[in-house]
Amino acid sequence: MSEFRYERTTIAEDPGASRVGGFGEIFHAYTREEAVLEAQRCLQCAMPFCVQACPITQDCRGYITLIAAQRFDDAARLTLVDNPLARVLCKCCYHYCEEDCVMGGRGVPIAIRHLKRAALDFGRSDLAYVPSAPKSSRIAVIGAGPAGLMAAWELALRGYPITVYEEQPFLGGQIDTIPKYHLDGDELRTDLERCRDLDITFVTGKRAGRDFTPESLLADGYRAVYVAIGASDPRALGIPGEQLPGVFPALPFLLAVNAGEEGLFGRKNRTVVVIGGGDVALDAARSALRLVGTGQVTVIYRRGRGAMPAGAEEVDGGGEEGLRFLFDRAPVRVLGDGRVTGIVLRTLTAGPPDPQGRPTTVEVAGSDETIPCDTVLVAIGERADLAGFPAELDCAPARHPWPEGRRPGWMTDVDGVFASGGRSVVFAMAAGSKAAEAIDAYLAAKEGRPPSSRPDPFGGPEPRSPPAGYGGPTWTL
Repeated sequence: MSEFRYERTTIAEDPGASRVGGFGEIFHAYTREEAVLEAQRCLQCAMPFCVQACPITQDCRGYITLIAAQRFDDAARLTLVDNPLARVLCKCCYHYCEEDCVMGGRGVPIAIRHLKRAALDFGRSDLAYVPSAPKSSRIAVIGAGPAGLMAAWELALRGYPITVYEEQPFLGGQIDTIPKYHLDGDELRTDLERCRDLDITFVTGKRAGRDFTPESLLADGYRAVYVAIGASDPRALGIPGEQLPGVFPALPFLLAVNAGEEGLFGRKNRTVVVIGGGDVALDAARSALRLVGTGQVTVIYRRGRGAMPAGAEEVDGGGEEGLRFLFDRAPVRVLGDGRVTGIVLRTLTAGPPDPQGRPTTVEVAGSDETIPCDTVLVAIGERADLAGFPAELDCAPARHPWPEGRRPGWMTDVDGVFASGGRSVVFAMAAGSKAAEAIDAYLAAKEGRPPSSRPDPFGGPEPRSPPAGYGGPTWTL
């Protein structure tokens, strides 16, 4: 058997040392021939483990089969049947599908995410989604991030008129914080253009809790409301000195960089410390590295590298670009006199498990060390900003940092108001899809009709169904 069956067709990328000079894309697209070659490595498993690992049940096995047969138009259409944000995901998805790919046990998993991009690059992808017969029940969606956009798509396909309210002047939510070396900025616009014939109205610059509440939307005639505001309020370190000029939360920093405010630091040659070990921390660190010139960027994480929640692709990529990592350390004080001059770190070591059996850490006495720096980026997590939301909703974050209804289908304690979210773009999309199903079932029960399945998004006669051999998801929301 040819060796290429086990080794992935090479994905071209710029060397780490050269790519920190700007925000150009790191990975380059497959050529048509490379995509066919890579797709032909797929074993076409009878049970599609890749599909079962995908939060939105994307039929990746199906579009890979079509690419292998050089049927790119059909591959693009099949991709878009499941995925209204396919252009975004083909560049930034964490490709959970590849983690379950059988080829990973024999060599290297199929490059599923890159083949999705090839389907859209070489197949006809400028299709328009087709709505079902119009329904009279109006639905409001609060938040134009991936959960809100997915719910709006699902419900509009079923014929519901949808209004999406968004606080920011742009759509996409935290998609807009993804650095341009992953997304060049046009992908979301391209994806939303396919929704041009759906009854979706976007209202920007309106903040829930200030300009309206979910209950006021119900009073205005909406039959259901979906709260999909995500988690955008940065958590504070809770240590002395974090109010000094030069300390920035990571998400606003990433938004500013994507908006072209590359002079945010004021000057080059800065020495930057990033606190955190998740994907936001790595995005912030790698973006800062592109702005500091000959300066230095150090990532501080409270556990070891193996425990970092950030994807290996991000951690390894940052290392190749010159990021410095300090593990098993926690910040205890930011130093400065009118501006940041350094940060004091304390070493942590493994402690006894907590009552639930989860690992803990304990501080090492006498281990404090000072790291000189003039900028600190804080990326230790976010929570939902529920200022102005009525307490009657009872949708304060419980298991997760985003609002989540506690009743079946994520309904809150206010009848007709639903709330949910997800830990990544594609998981948020899955939450939006499930919420849309629950909202449709809720309205169907009130109207005395059966709930509807998602119709074929391109007007075909049959509703969407899972691919052959699908045995159920291997993930939980």
